[in-house]
Formats: sequence, C-alpha cells, structure tokens
Amino acid sequence: MTGLVELNWTIILQIANMLILFIALKIVLFKPVHEFMQSRQDNILASIKEAEEKNKEAEKRKKEYETKLQLAEEEGRQLIKEASKRAEKRADQIIKNAEKEASQILERAELEIKRKQEQAVNELKNEMASLALIAASKIIDKTLDEKEHRGLIKEFIDEVGDARWQN
Repeated sequence: MTGLVELNWTIILQIANMLILFIALKIVLFKPVHEFMQSRQDNILASIKEAEEKNKEAEKRKKEYETKLQLAEEEGRQLIKEASKRAEKRADQIIKNAEKEASQILERAELEIKRKQEQAVNELKNEMASLALIAASKIIDKTLDEKEHRGLIKEFIDEVGDARWQN
C-alpha cells in the first residue's frame, strides 16, 4: 500500500502520545493559565466596579462641595449686604448728628449775634446819653440834678433812639 497516509501502529502511538500530551498540558498548563486568566478578569472587573463606585463617590462629594461653596458664597453676600446696611445706617446717623450739631452751632451763633447787637445798642445808648447830657448842659447852661437829667435822657432815647435803631 502506497498512499499518502498509512494506518499503522506508529500513527496510532503518535495519536495516543498527542492525546496524553494534550491531557497533561491541559492539567498542568491550561487549567492554571485558565484560572490565572479568570482571576485576572475577576480582578479587572472588581477594579472597574471599584473605580465606578469611587467615581460616583467623587461626584457625590463634588456636588456636596459645590453646594457648600454656593452656601458659603450666599452667606458671604449676605454678610456684605448686612455690613452695607449697617454702614448706611451709621452714615445716616453721622449725617443726622452733624446736622443737629450744625443747627446747634447756628442757634448759638444767632444768640451770640443778638447778644452782641443788644450790647452794641446799649453801649450806643449810653454814649448818646453822655453826648445828650453834655449837649443839654451846654444848651441850658445850667446844671440839672442827676435824677432830672437821667429822666430827660431816658425819655429822649426812648422816643428817638429806638425808632432810629429799628429802622
């Protein structure tokens, strides 16, 4: 028989050897490699799951921080608003106090002016009285007693002096 493939004991032994080798490799090599690959795959899946959980946790914390940041910003704006209101109230109070003080200064100045004016009028009246006394003495050419003299001067000032100063 001269064909391409001869069926003899050598081929049968080679097939048996190959099966034994395959079984041995499967027990010795394929099973540990398969277990190693399965373990590696499980580890990768666990790592992916853990990463997803950490990513979710990070997103959750990010939202919490953003919320806290917004609250802090709102609180800051509220504090600034309250400080502005207090400053405005304080400014209004200062302005009112200044206006009140200015009014008091103005009143005191008016009273002082009025007092000085009355003082000047009285001094002028006294001077006029003295001048009138001198003039009357010269005109009458006699000496009046002091009481009569003062009475005439007072009458003169009351009639003429006030009318002139009023105008």
